[in-house]
Amino acid sequence: MLVLLALLLAGASVGGVVFAFGWTNGFNGKVLKRAQSFATTSKVERSRRNTQDQQVNRRKKILTDLKAIDRQQRKKSLSLESRMQQAGLMANVRGFWISSAVIAGVMLVLGFIVSRNFLEALGLAFAAGLGLPRWVLGFLAKRRIKKFTSAFPDATDVIVRGIKSGLPVHDCLKVISTEAPKPLNEEFRMLVENLGMGMSMDQGLDKMFTRMPTNEVRFFAIVLGIQQKTGGNLAEALNNLSVVLRSRKMMAEKIKAMSGEAVASAGIIGVLPPAIMMLVQVTTPRYMDPMYQDSRGHIMLMIGAFWMGLGIFVMRKMINFKF
Repeated sequence: MLVLLALLLAGASVGGVVFAFGWTNGFNGKVLKRAQSFATTSKVERSRRNTQDQQVNRRKKILTDLKAIDRQQRKKSLSLESRMQQAGLMANVRGFWISSAVIAGVMLVLGFIVSRNFLEALGLAFAAGLGLPRWVLGFLAKRRIKKFTSAFPDATDVIVRGIKSGLPVHDCLKVISTEAPKPLNEEFRMLVENLGMGMSMDQGLDKMFTRMPTNEVRFFAIVLGIQQKTGGNLAEALNNLSVVLRSRKMMAEKIKAMSGEAVASAGIIGVLPPAIMMLVQVTTPRYMDPMYQDSRGHIMLMIGAFWMGLGIFVMRKMINFKF
C-alpha cells in the first residue's frame, strides 16, 4: 500500500513539473506573439500617422502657396496699369496723371472764380484731380468686367461644343475671339495672340486674370490646368463649369432682387440730408448763413459730414454682397 502511494505521489510530482514547465513555455510563447503583434500594430499605426501628417503638411503648403499667388495676382490687378486694362483703355499711366493734373488745374481756376477762396478752390482741385479720374476709371472697369462675366458661360459652352465636334481647344478659342461680343472677344483675342507667340496656356490665362480679375477666369484656368496635368474629359469638366457659372449668375440676380429694397432705402437715407440742406440753402439762404460764417457752425458741419460718411459706409457694407 505504501509502495503504491509512493508511486502515485512520484507520478503526480513528475506530471506537475512537466505541466508547469510546458505551461510556462506556452504562456511565454503567447506573450511573445502578443508582444510582436503589438509591435507590428504600433509600427503600422506610426507609419499611418506619418502618412497623415505628410498629407496635412502638403495641404498646408499648397494652401500657403495658393494664398501667396492670390495676393500677388490681387496686387497686379489693383495697379493703375491693370485698372486701365480692365476698363478697356490703353495702359498709359503717364497720360492718366497728365489728365488728372489738367482736371485739377481747371477745377482750381473755376473754384477760385466762384468762391474767391484759394483754400476752398485748392481742396476742390485736389478732390477732382485725384478722385474724379479714379472714379471714372473704376466705373468703366466694373462695367466692362460685368459684361465679360455675363457672357463668359456662353464661351465655355462654345468650347464644349467645339471639343465634342472634334476641334482642338486653340481653334475653339479662335472662334470665341471672332464671334463673341465685346469685351469677351477682345480678351480671348489677346489670349490667342499670346498662345501664338509661344506663351503657355497657364501664362496666358494668368495675364487674362490680371486684365479680368474674376472668379470665372480663375475657375477656367484651374480646369484647363488640371486637365493638362492629369488628363480626363475636358468637355465634361467645362460643361460642369458652365453649369456652375450659370448657377452663380442666377444666384447673383436673386440676391440683387432680394436686396433691392435695402439698396433703395440706403440710397434714400444717404441722399435725404444733403438734399434737404440744399433745398433750405436755395429757399432761405440767410437761415444757413450762421453755419458757414460761425466757427461753431463749421464744427457742426464737420461732425455732420463725418457721421454721414460713416453711416453711408456702414450701409454700403450691409448691402454689398460678395459671393
